[in-house]
Amino acid sequence: MKYFVVFFFLVLSTAAIAQDIQPSQKVNGIIINNNTRQPLPNVNIININKVRGATTDSRGYFEIDVQPNDTLHFTILGYQSLRVRVTNDWIKNKSTKIQLTEKAIALEEVIIRPFNLTGYLEVDSKLIPTKENYRYSISGLTQGYEAGEYSPNAFGRVLGSIFNPTDMLYNFFGKNPKELKKLKEMKKDDTVRNLLESKFDRETISVLLGVDKNELAEILQRCNYSEAFIQTANDLQIMDAISGCYEEYKILKKK
Repeated sequence: MKYFVVFFFLVLSTAAIAQDIQPSQKVNGIIINNNTRQPLPNVNIININKVRGATTDSRGYFEIDVQPNDTLHFTILGYQSLRVRVTNDWIKNKSTKIQLTEKAIALEEVIIRPFNLTGYLEVDSKLIPTKENYRYSISGLTQGYEAGEYSPNAFGRVLGSIFNPTDMLYNFFGKNPKELKKLKEMKKDDTVRNLLESKFDRETISVLLGVDKNELAEILQRCNYSEAFIQTANDLQIMDAISGCYEEYKILKKK
């Protein structure tokens, strides 16, 4: 009886391992406009679980590596984003048709000015900011922290955030190791990198890391990145900033 229990346990363990190392398979599909039924080119598709990307061609066609239960995230400017779970039926049939819905957005006239100037030199000279962004390097690390203005206490605030168990930065980096490992995977896929480089809405990176867009801004603030950087950087730069901050967190955590 004892040997039977051991044998049964080994069979279950082998089956579980086999499921974990199940090889990826390719699936494909065509993405169309929900209203016109026309194919949509240049739709960005990202496998959130594998951090691999694809883009539809002129016929709306795409193919991507998946495993059962992976989640695919579909985005294109002017359309509502969509998440689709990969089912066994999809893998079996290899192909499917996916519909995206246009966003109903009323555009208003926007006048963009770098500064709200009055035309009077004495007044305008006080409106234009003269402070520069500063970065603080830490001995032994390849990167430092950026702050919006000179602040001698910046380094101390960063260390306080990293080692304070009640701080958001401590909690985020400490409780999301699986999601943060995706940062390295993002850099390996050219499709994902090119997508992030062209985007400024933080949607894709927030989906991949499993956090809210507002949390991304707060994380970067806790890492002492300037408000100017947070507002103007593209998603790839934001990803690199969080990745760099996480690597520094791991180094400081070991010391």
